[in-house]
Amino acid sequence: MSVSLSNSWTSRNATAASVQLVTKWLFGIALLVAVMVVIGGVTRLTGSGLSMVEWRPLMGALPPMTTLEWQRVYQLYQASPEYQQLNYGMSLSEFKTIFFWEYFHRLWGRLLGLAFGLPLIALALTGYIPSGFGRRLFLLLLLGGFQGIIGWWMVKSGLTETASVSQYRLATHLGLALIIFSLLIWTGFDLRDGRGRPPSGYGLATLILLGITIIAGALVAGMDAGLLYNEYPLMGQNLVPPEYGEAGWLDPFENPASAQFHHRWLGALTFAAVIVLVIKGRSGSFAFRDNLVLAAVSLQFTLGILTLLHGVPVSLGGMHQAGAVILLGCLLALIHGTSAHDKRAIG
Repeated sequence: MSVSLSNSWTSRNATAASVQLVTKWLFGIALLVAVMVVIGGVTRLTGSGLSMVEWRPLMGALPPMTTLEWQRVYQLYQASPEYQQLNYGMSLSEFKTIFFWEYFHRLWGRLLGLAFGLPLIALALTGYIPSGFGRRLFLLLLLGGFQGIIGWWMVKSGLTETASVSQYRLATHLGLALIIFSLLIWTGFDLRDGRGRPPSGYGLATLILLGITIIAGALVAGMDAGLLYNEYPLMGQNLVPPEYGEAGWLDPFENPASAQFHHRWLGALTFAAVIVLVIKGRSGSFAFRDNLVLAAVSLQFTLGILTLLHGVPVSLGGMHQAGAVILLGCLLALIHGTSAHDKRAIG
């Protein structure tokens, strides 16, 4: 590990031991973000995302504690378009089930913010921020706060007459979560193994392709497109669905059949691209990371097909969401490792 120490105020007391603690903390936060993504996926799969129709950043940290409070939030939901159009007649006990997942999702976000924000402030005040990483860490704090705003902006899109969350806002929400996760992972490896060169070339192209594939999956989730054409590789009797192109230039984003078509073949392309990346850069120094990436991409591709064939059950859908984050983390670890190794070799 090669991390320089400095006399800057926020890094005045940084030591090799404190840097190791910060590294473990960042990887721990990355794990919490990954869990957050999975909880968000389950929230979507269970149709729970619009159960909390108000945003109370502070008071909302506590769930309804009395019968009167449960009746209040239930009545708010009964007045929402989703209840009127999709869940009319839902009982209070059924409402509590969907309320739990959305509440759990928001609570996890609050806990995540505290788990990152409070230690970061303490590190800055005590001078233990690793030298040269202060701006990046505070950028992550800002992105985390912005993610909370994006989350409510997403929910608001479903509290309209359409009673459906915008797939664009859902994709934005997931995309920002992946950016935060990636920055946490990359920063953790920068501290542990030395700064890696920014991804470039085929590695960067593979990362971008994986990101596009995951965002395409968010569009599928936003339009419930996974409930269509539950066979593979054909869609009905055809390779290309007959509805393809019906929505004009917005077809990839607003036609459920087209969205699923793109996601399934982007997934296949990503699978092939990752395999080629591992083969191209296979090295004894990173054999373990190579094998992790191979296992992750194979599992994720298999989970994607199984999820589709079984009509997107919550269990498989949640595992597929988790698989995407695991694959992204493994890929980042491999690319960072090879870039840091090459940099040291050149130096």
